Amino acid sequence: MTGIKFVVREGALQGRLPVRKLARTCVAECTLAAAGLAARRAGLSEVPVARVDDGAVATAFLSERHLLVNGRAPVNFAPLSRFWRTADGWVRTHANYPHHRARLLDALGVKEDAAAVEAALAERSALDVEEAVYAAGGLAVALRSPEEWAVHPQAADLAQRPLVEQGRLDTARVRTFAPLDTSPLLPAAGLRVLDLTRVLAGPVATRSLALLGADVLRLDAPRLPELPDQHADTGLGKRSATLDLATDRETFEELLAAADVVVTGYRPGALDRFGLSAEALAERRPGVVVAQLSAWGAYGPWRERRGFDSLVQAATGIAVLEGSAERPGALPAQALDHGTGYLLAAAVLRALTEQSYEGGGRFVRLALARTARWLMDGADGRGDRDDREGRGDMVAGDVESDSYDGPEPWLSETDSALGRLRYALSPVSFEGGPADWSRPPVPWGTDAARWR
Repeated sequence: MTGIKFVVREGALQGRLPVRKLARTCVAECTLAAAGLAARRAGLSEVPVARVDDGAVATAFLSERHLLVNGRAPVNFAPLSRFWRTADGWVRTHANYPHHRARLLDALGVKEDAAAVEAALAERSALDVEEAVYAAGGLAVALRSPEEWAVHPQAADLAQRPLVEQGRLDTARVRTFAPLDTSPLLPAAGLRVLDLTRVLAGPVATRSLALLGADVLRLDAPRLPELPDQHADTGLGKRSATLDLATDRETFEELLAAADVVVTGYRPGALDRFGLSAEALAERRPGVVVAQLSAWGAYGPWRERRGFDSLVQAATGIAVLEGSAERPGALPAQALDHGTGYLLAAAVLRALTEQSYEGGGRFVRLALARTARWLMDGADGRGDRDDREGRGDMVAGDVESDSYDGPEPWLSETDSALGRLRYALSPVSFEGGPADWSRPPVPWGTDAARWR
């Protein structure tokens, strides 16, 4: 068995659901996958020992809250992104981006005023708001109990899918890697990753690949700028460029021709018109690993809907379980986003390792709502109180216990073009591996759309 050591810290990521177990397991999967690929590339007789510390995990799962830019705390949720009472229950809106905010207000027929939004929602049913805002291109989800979600057609479809979907795309030759002989061990060194993701799971996955040595180039449409604080938090180790896929396909094809991995985080099918389905990418770039992420899954009636962690928590019943009779609640972190991000990075690393033995292009696919089901499958009302052994659902190893006195040991600072940053260190840690990113984040869209 691969060596792994867990450090259990009571008090980290406390919730009614076993969110600490989920977080620990997701990070462990990513760490083991990274250590395994490092051993393969370095020709080691044994896989380096992995270490998963609850303190590091908890800090990383709250990385967007720990960020400071020149001493300024980030803005994580806009005023209109919250729970609201409706005529028959609750609805959760997401309006952090200007275009989503405008669509929400248009669907409700009000101006940008919290009191006006509150009044408009109070007169309508939650399901009516959900459908009306969706039809307008906005984001609002009715609060559901776990039982109500369980009978929803989307939940039924997700229940038939594995947590991590994966498969082969072609029969490309065995992938060969340059041997690793550097310190620290960087299992993704020399690999090129096209990052077409936004908010938050996808950028967490590619941030992890950047930590492990990959050349990660994030591409965004020029008309959809990212939120600055969010970009600073998830941009560590990456480069950032803008590219209009509708008008500059030649540049994209040049990037794809030399890419090893393509990660997408848009709604299923949204990028197909640009030839960015997994099958189309593999046809033009045999041997590529395609990693796909969505909120609700690639199948079912909600497959084309936009979504975020907070909305998935509301729809699946998590907000009911974490709340009270008076008000819905939330997980202690955006654990669906972060957890899915580490699982996605792990799946990419394992696909690359498999290619070194078997060849063949690969796809991997995850969804926040499927991760939510996995979390809820382990919920029995006792949450972390029964999670004393420090063992996740997928992996087991040696365990030690220690105190949790706050995030400070797992925070660092650096100067950057964005200013002085305080940020959370990565929880992915194995013997001989990297302790930090090689470069700070850069301002959004300031790099050229080309490989180094």
